[in-house]
Amino acid sequence: MSKYPSLFDSWAKRDTWRRHPVFSNRAMFSNLFPGFGIAVVAFSVYVLAENVLGKGKHQAVEDKRH
Repeated sequence: MSKYPSLFDSWAKRDTWRRHPVFSNRAMFSNLFPGFGIAVVAFSVYVLAENVLGKGKHQAVEDKRH
């Protein structure tokens, strides 16, 4: 099959939208969760900062309990 609609196929013109890049599976999946990548990065930075900066506070609380 060619990329271009056949002159003899009456339905080809109506089906060309299916081959448009906007309707590809990759485009549909990437638009499914907008901002998901930014959220993952932001959460990772938060967890790393909490672990690095919160070590001293966490140790002091544990020492008081025991």
